[in-house]
Amino acid sequence: MAVKCSKCNTEVSDTKKFSGFIFFLTILFVFPNFCLSEFSTSTIESAKFYVWMGEGKNHSDDYLERQFKKLREAGVDGVMYMCSAERYPGIIEIADQAGLEIHAWQVVLNCREKDVMENHKGWFTINGRGESSLDYPPYVGYYKWLCPSNEYVQEYIEIKVSRLAGIEGLESIHLDYIRHSDVILPIGLWKKYNLMMDREYPEFDFCYCDVCLREFKTQTGIDPSKFEDPSLNKEWEQYRCDSITRLVNRLVEVVHQKGKLVTAAVFPTPAIAKKLVRQDWINWKLDMVYPMVYHNFYEKNVGWIKEAVHEGVEALNAKAPLISGLYIPSLDPDELGEAIAFSFEAGAAGICLFGYEGMNAEHWTNFIKAVKKYKGTGGVR
Repeated sequence: MAVKCSKCNTEVSDTKKFSGFIFFLTILFVFPNFCLSEFSTSTIESAKFYVWMGEGKNHSDDYLERQFKKLREAGVDGVMYMCSAERYPGIIEIADQAGLEIHAWQVVLNCREKDVMENHKGWFTINGRGESSLDYPPYVGYYKWLCPSNEYVQEYIEIKVSRLAGIEGLESIHLDYIRHSDVILPIGLWKKYNLMMDREYPEFDFCYCDVCLREFKTQTGIDPSKFEDPSLNKEWEQYRCDSITRLVNRLVEVVHQKGKLVTAAVFPTPAIAKKLVRQDWINWKLDMVYPMVYHNFYEKNVGWIKEAVHEGVEALNAKAPLISGLYIPSLDPDELGEAIAFSFEAGAAGICLFGYEGMNAEHWTNFIKAVKKYKGTGGVR
């Protein structure tokens, strides 16, 4: 049995199990213009479950067939898969056989391509000391970042993304590393790199390239290189955020023209994302947002996941569904179940797991329980 809203076609299925069935019947008959979708916390009709997969790997077809079958049987809907553009058609074919969606998970502004590093040195971000991230990468050797304000960078990325969007069978382009390098690392990583990041230090503050300095001075009449403490100027912070937002929305337009969705992995909350990596993701025109609510990176307990997801859902204000990104290495089996429950209670439309390969039998048992509990409910229970 099902009730369908005549205004928006929202359907409440399996109504015998729906705790508010009698209430909604009353509302529908007394107020015929009432729309069921107004009571939903998500624009996705059913809770979704995803995994990130493929980073730095060269999986064989046999391996993928086994993994995709296992994932689908556990209730996973889709895979954020990272590989070359040439590899996707074969992966999509294998995923289709298993009944899985494939989303093209791609690193955007963190540049790992030899040709670009050798031939386009001027494309890379410059820190507050005047040093290029190409020559002086912060934290780790691969932290070499392209500047989103540079028109050549924008065109280069647009061409790559447009090519991906033309691949038949892809569900979405999933953007990652679509940000500046961390001006402040998450506190849980300070000890790892032997750092005290109590404020913004110039060697970690990007970008001060000629394009960024010129554009900001044209807009405001101020030269950011003259700031005694750049962190105090909110216009300068917002300029860096806006440069990324413009790039994201440009890519969204290109991909949408080819009939694909655009999603992105982002830092956990709007406030943290803006402060640490200049992501103003509530203003990105995405189809879905995947905040990485990795609680251990921020020295928080599992309960913080609910707070972080709630903050994101409230800030998005129904502009896009939020998929809660969970970090398996920091979750024991019971905590995984709690993290999933906290995410949906806070309004998430789905879950995406990073490091799922490390899940043991108990993890899978609790994950499958969660799938059975939330599937078909839109994440509301």
